[in-house]
Amino acid sequence: MRTLDENETTAVFEKLFKFVGNNLKNIVENPSHDGPESNPGRYCFRLQKNKVYYVSEALVKRATNIGRDKLVSLGTCIGKFTKGSSFHLTIQSLSLLAANAKHKVWLKPTSEMSFLYGNHVLKGGLGRITENTSAGDGVVVFSMSDVPLGFGIAAKSTQDCRKLDPNGIVVLHQSDIGEYLRMEDDL
Repeated sequence: MRTLDENETTAVFEKLFKFVGNNLKNIVENPSHDGPESNPGRYCFRLQKNKVYYVSEALVKRATNIGRDKLVSLGTCIGKFTKGSSFHLTIQSLSLLAANAKHKVWLKPTSEMSFLYGNHVLKGGLGRITENTSAGDGVVVFSMSDVPLGFGIAAKSTQDCRKLDPNGIVVLHQSDIGEYLRMEDDL
């Protein structure tokens, strides 16, 4: 497990910034109360086998006793680097994104299952959307009872959604909590 280099850190922060905006500061400066120290530590990003983990520094210090080949996971896996060196967020990052999301979309109960099977969000299934959402912004998808279901990219702005027909795509699917069942071997 090693720290991210400059290019990797830039790629991770750009992807997170797309979803959380200026709330990225909250993720980076979040105090950690893990470990025996009385004053809170910090969270950091670490790379292990092309996967990026969000982990407390106290836990990283304690994990130094474990060899790299024996270490399977540490902290929360928020994403992975592809062979082409691009960064992709994984579903495990949903709790971080949901707590700090800049743009949100709420689904009607009738379209939740469609999204959880990996389909895009249609205008007919849209319950609410935050104001000032632009096309191409990262959005976190919630149920009407504020349970985070996944995340994606806004295909239309808030104003365009009002004029769209019911079968028009509003949010392009990227990841959802149904992946825990569909792809349990890969996670």
